Amino acid sequence: MHFESPIKRRQSRQIMVGNVPVGGDAPISVQSMTNTETTDVAATVGQIQRLEEAGVDIVRVSVPSMDAAEAFGAIKKQVSVPLVADIHFDYKIALAVAEQGVDCLRINPGNIGREDRIRAVVDCARDKNIPIRIGVNAGSLEKDLQKKYGEPTPEALMESAMRHVDILDKLDFQNFKLSLKASNVFMTVAAYRLIAAQIDNPLHLGVTEAGGLRSGTVKSAIALGSLLMEGIGDTLRISLAADPVEEVKVGFDILKSLGLRTKGINFIACPSCSRQNFDVISTVNALESRLEDIKTPLDVAIIGCVVNGPGEAKEAHIGLTGGSPNNLIFREGKPSHKVDNSDLIAELEKVIRAKAEEVDAEGGETPVKITLGA
Repeated sequence: MHFESPIKRRQSRQIMVGNVPVGGDAPISVQSMTNTETTDVAATVGQIQRLEEAGVDIVRVSVPSMDAAEAFGAIKKQVSVPLVADIHFDYKIALAVAEQGVDCLRINPGNIGREDRIRAVVDCARDKNIPIRIGVNAGSLEKDLQKKYGEPTPEALMESAMRHVDILDKLDFQNFKLSLKASNVFMTVAAYRLIAAQIDNPLHLGVTEAGGLRSGTVKSAIALGSLLMEGIGDTLRISLAADPVEEVKVGFDILKSLGLRTKGINFIACPSCSRQNFDVISTVNALESRLEDIKTPLDVAIIGCVVNGPGEAKEAHIGLTGGSPNNLIFREGKPSHKVDNSDLIAELEKVIRAKAEEVDAEGGETPVKITLGA
């Protein structure tokens, strides 16, 4: 029930995106991005509020025009989560959203143009203590790098990233984080490994254009899971062609599976077989849906028979083992009471909610212990 992750995280600087620390010994934050028209303030605010309900730490909003920059200010006033403005090329938009209270600028300094424009954005960010996110993507590498390498490669991604880093270094600006994204799992992992050995700034993890809900989740879990297990990564976004709320759920599930975040319920459930004494799949699906609002970290084991059920239940906050004629509910590893199939889901929901309230009243679960590598 109290798993301590063996992962030793890479030592990195810490920056603040609004009130959310990124890097250092801060928890790895989960981000998402709106897909509404930014000028539709009501729709964008509504989507951000849904993301907040799902537990998102930081939200990125595309700001492609001055009209969108004006709308960004109205959006910012109606939400509490930190907002990142996603800007390309136009330095005036960056200056405009800075005046609107933006929490982070996603803009590549090398793409802004003249040196005086770069300096204007960096000076503004410095004066207002706004961090910058450098974001390098395999699909938009500089033409000379495409010619040099022939195609996107991890080395090309790192060279592109270091160009932007060098610009900020020359302007004595270290309040930034960085991402190097590709849609290819191997290229993404290799690029992050290269940059992690070169700089100590926070790294924003992601597989760009990962795909739909199922395929994108698999790609992201493999790439980000590999990096996170090596201690690389300070914040992440799961880029899915799906409802942005799903990005948040997947992000937290990846972190929970590695013991790096503990928000919400961690369900341990068997895939079911003919030995099951209740419908495991429908029970788990129903509980996941009913208990989405719970942010208290709990382990809940739902096992359909007595082969592995008691063992898993003993390691969970709440456990259920299938049995005949009645199933057995465990609390804190000890048998509690029996329940038949007709009352199963309602009774489990009641027991789990009671346990969540108990943990909250005691001050919550012990935070994840963060170990920083040498």
